[in-house]
Amino acid sequence: MEAVREAVLSDEPRFEELVAEFVAGMATQRGGSRLLEPDPGSGGAVVSRPLPALLGDRHCLVLVGTLDRAVTGVAICHHDGRDGPGRQGRLDACYVEPGARGVGLGRLLLDTAVAWLESEDCAGADGVALPGDRLAKGFFEAAGFKARMITMHRPLG
Repeated sequence: MEAVREAVLSDEPRFEELVAEFVAGMATQRGGSRLLEPDPGSGGAVVSRPLPALLGDRHCLVLVGTLDRAVTGVAICHHDGRDGPGRQGRLDACYVEPGARGVGLGRLLLDTAVAWLESEDCAGADGVALPGDRLAKGFFEAAGFKARMITMHRPLG
């Protein structure tokens, strides 16, 4: 049975393993290194912050997904903290280890994160699918996300 709950400090070792798998997978894809760069004002890329720091950030939510009570997935989201109608949310990570995929845990993590962002009065939520990652794009589209911008990048210097 799959379930989602807020992360707690005792989840830290497993959380770190799953985030490391997520980061390693992203880093090998085109554009993935850009996702791991610091988020302005956050003190570093959200996914690279330690769990205690994330749990202490009132603008951030960390979830763990379980399959038969074993932690097999994580989701991290945050919002920019602005007051008023322009507050934006971002899904920084939504990852389920390969052996636990296909049972709906990723969607449950995503839906729970989006519900929290909505409860925080966010006007919208962004999630990132890297170029060529059709699985991620399809995952987001099935949850009601639509592409609103394609960012082109050229390194300089």
